[in-house]
Amino acid sequence: MGPGADPDEIDRLLDEADDALERGELTSAEEGYRAALALDASCSPAWSALAGVLFDQLRIAEARAAARTAVRTDPANAEGYWVRGLLRERNGDLRGADRDFIRASRLDAEAFPRPEPLSDAMISAVVEEAKGAVHPSIRAWLDQVAFVVEEVPPDEVCLDFDPPALPGELLGCFTGPAVPDRSGDDPWSHLPSTIVLFRRNLERLAWDRDHLVDELRITVLHEVGHFLGLDEDDLEERGLE
Repeated sequence: MGPGADPDEIDRLLDEADDALERGELTSAEEGYRAALALDASCSPAWSALAGVLFDQLRIAEARAAARTAVRTDPANAEGYWVRGLLRERNGDLRGADRDFIRASRLDAEAFPRPEPLSDAMISAVVEEAKGAVHPSIRAWLDQVAFVVEEVPPDEVCLDFDPPALPGELLGCFTGPAVPDRSGDDPWSHLPSTIVLFRRNLERLAWDRDHLVDELRITVLHEVGHFLGLDEDDLEERGLE
C-alpha cells in the first residue's frame, strides 16, 4: 500500500466502482478503479477489476497491460488470471486461455468455476430440438437459416449493438433479413440469414451440463425470434431475454 493510503477509502472506492459496474456504468466503474489505484498503485484487486472493465469496453491493449500488472503484483489474484484468459481468447490463444481459466478456478473455484465444454454435437442437438419446438409453418422458414458456431464474438459484432454488447457475455447474434422483411420484389431480402452462436461465452454461462443445455436452447430460440421479426421487448415477454 502506498505511503499514507487509507485502506478504508480504497475499499470504499472499490465497492462504489463494483456497484457502478453492476449497473452497467462502465465509465464510472473505470473512474472508481483508477481512483483506488491513485491512492495505492500496488492494489492488485483494483488492477484486475480495471482490466475487466477495459475488456468490456474492447480496449484490449489497455486491458492486457492492467491484467499483467494485476498478476505480477499478486500471483494469487484469480480475477487477474481470468481476465487474462478472456484476452487470450480474443487473440486466438485458446490453450493459453484455458490455462489461465484453470489457474483462476484453482485459486477461487466459487467465483471462477471451470467452464463446461460445449461440443459441436451438443450444439447441433439443441438447435434441432429448438427448431422442432416451433410451429410447422415456421419450421420451413428455419430451413433457410444457417446456424454457425464461433468461439467468441468479434469486435465489430459487439460494436453493432447499441450500447455495444459485452464481449464476454454476448451469446449469439442474428444477421440477414428477418421473415417480415422478405419481399418478392426485392431479391436482396432473400439472401440467406445466419444465426451465430458463441461457444466460449455459452460455456462460461453455465455451471453444469443441464444448465448449459438450457441456456443454449434459450439462446437459439432468442435468435430464432429475431429471425421471425420479434424485438427485444417481445422476446423478454416470452422469457427469452
